[in-house]
Amino acid sequence: MERLWLKHYPAGVPSDVDFTQYTSLVHMLDEAFAKYKERKAYVGFGKEISFGEVDELSRRLAAWLQAKGLQKGDRVALMMPNVLQYPVALAGVLRAGFVVVNVNPLYTPRELEHQLKDSGAKAIVILENFAHTLQQVLAHTDVRHVVLASMGDMLGLKGTLVNFVVRRVKKLVPAFDLPKVTRFNDVLAEGARLQFKPAALTREDVAFLQYTGGTTGVSKGATLLHRNLIANVLQSEAWVQPALHNPRKPPPPEQLITVCALPLYHIFALTVCCLLGMRTGGLNILIPNPRDLPALIKEIKPYRFNLFPAVNTLYNGLANHPEFANLDFSGLRVSNGGGMAVQKAVADRWLKITGCPICEGYGLSETSPSVTCNPTDTDAYTGTIGLPLPSTEVAILDDDGHPLPVGQRGEIAIRGPQVMAGYWQRPEETEQAMTADGFFKSGDIGVMDERGYITIVDRKKDMILVSGFNVYPNEVEAVVSEHPGVLEVAAVGVPDPHAGEVVKLYVVKRDPALTERELMEFCAKELTGYKRPRQIEFRSELPKTNVGKILRRELRDEKKAA
Repeated sequence: MERLWLKHYPAGVPSDVDFTQYTSLVHMLDEAFAKYKERKAYVGFGKEISFGEVDELSRRLAAWLQAKGLQKGDRVALMMPNVLQYPVALAGVLRAGFVVVNVNPLYTPRELEHQLKDSGAKAIVILENFAHTLQQVLAHTDVRHVVLASMGDMLGLKGTLVNFVVRRVKKLVPAFDLPKVTRFNDVLAEGARLQFKPAALTREDVAFLQYTGGTTGVSKGATLLHRNLIANVLQSEAWVQPALHNPRKPPPPEQLITVCALPLYHIFALTVCCLLGMRTGGLNILIPNPRDLPALIKEIKPYRFNLFPAVNTLYNGLANHPEFANLDFSGLRVSNGGGMAVQKAVADRWLKITGCPICEGYGLSETSPSVTCNPTDTDAYTGTIGLPLPSTEVAILDDDGHPLPVGQRGEIAIRGPQVMAGYWQRPEETEQAMTADGFFKSGDIGVMDERGYITIVDRKKDMILVSGFNVYPNEVEAVVSEHPGVLEVAAVGVPDPHAGEVVKLYVVKRDPALTERELMEFCAKELTGYKRPRQIEFRSELPKTNVGKILRRELRDEKKAA
C-alpha cells in the first residue's frame, strides 16, 4: 500500500528501521550492559543502580531460575510496581530464555488466578505487599517457585528503614502465609554461586505475554516476540530524534533521563521507558505510585529530565499541582501522550508550564505498543494521534474489511514488525483480529487525512446512539474539559425512553462552585443538540485503569446495576 504519510515525516526520520541488527532482545540488552556499564540505569527511592549492576544481578537471577529446572520458553510472572527489582527480574527472565508475563499488582485474586492459569506460569517474582493475593490462588496454578521481593531490597542500609516504614508504620504489607518462598536478596546470593547459561534465542522466540485489560471480554495474552519489541524500540528511538536534535534548542545531554511514572508492567512504559532506556543508555527515574503527586514531584526535582511519557490524567494532575510549576523543565524535550485521548485544555496547560508540547501517540498491547505519533519537533496541538511510525502501515477499513479512502471513518488496522504473533492459545480470536493480508484490527474507529494524520473517533463499543445519530464520547469530553471549572470528565451513554440513549457526564470539579446549570449552558454553546448531555453527576474521582485511563465501561456498568 502507498504510505502517503512518509511525505510529511519530520526531517531525519527514516521510512523504515532495521530490526534484524539484533538476533534477540537479549542481544540488545547485552550490548547495552557492555556499552554503558558505568552509567546509572535506574533510580528508585533515591538509590541509583548502574547498567553493570543490572547486568550482574540479572545474571544471578537467571542462573537461579535455570537451576530450578525451568525450560526455555517457560513463563515467569512479574508482579511488582516500579521498583529496582523489576528491571533486574525482567532482564534475568529474558536472559534465561524464559517468557515474561507482566501482572498488574493491584489485581484481585480472580484476575490473578486467571492470568497465571492462562499463561501457565511456572514461577513468579512478586512484591510482598501483594503476597496475600497470591496466597489465595497459588494452589490452583502451575506456579512452583515464588520469589518474594520487599521495598527495601537493593537499597542497602536504607532498605531496613524502608521495610520498617512500609510494614509497620504504613501497614502496606497485609499478613500472608506462602509456603516455600525465597526472598529476592537470597535468590541473588544463591545465583552468584551458580553458573548462568546464556539461552539460544532468536527473533522469533516469545519474549512477553502482555495481557489486555479485558474490556472486550476475558483478559487475553498478546504474544509478543523478541522481534516485535526490538522493532518498536527502534521505531520509538527514530521518532524522538527530531526533538532531541532540534536546532532551536541546545544539544541533548550525553545521557537522557526519563521520568518513568507509568507502570513498567504496562506495555507503554515497558517499551518507551525500560527497553528504550536500555537501548540508548538512559537513566529511568522509577515512580512506584504516580497517584501520589507530591512524592512524584519530590522524586524528580533533583533531575534535569528529558523524556516524560504519560497519560492525559497524569499530565492534567501535575499541571494543576502548585508545586509542579517550580521544577526545572529546561531539559525536557519529549512529552509523549498515550493510553487515552490527550485533551487540548490539558495540552495547552502543560505547554504553558513546561515549554514542551505533548506529542500524542497511539498504540495497543497487541502492537508492542506504538503505532502512530505526532512529530516531536513541533509545538502544535493537532488533536490527532499523528502519523504511522517507520516500518508501519495503517489502513482504515469498512465493516467488511475493505480499505476506505482518505477522509472516511472506519476501523483502524495495523501491519508492521511490532504487531503480535497472536493471542496466547486463542487461535479463533487471533483469526478474528487479523485480516488475511496481515493487518491487526484494532477495534478503534478513526479517520485518516490526506497527509496521513489519523484522528481517533472512538472505540466501537463506546459510541453513543442518540435518536439514530452517532455521538463519540471523546468529542464531548474534549469540549467539556475546556470549561475552567472542570478537572476531569467522562461521557457515557445511558438508556432513554425517547432517544434510545442520551449523553451523561461524570465530572470532577476543579472549581467547587461549578453548577450543573452552568455546565449545561456551556455545552449548549459548544455542542449540537443531540450531543449535549442530558444528565450530569459530580464525583470526587473517576474510576481509572492502572495507567490512569478513565474507565467509561465501569461507569456504564454502575448505571446498569442500579
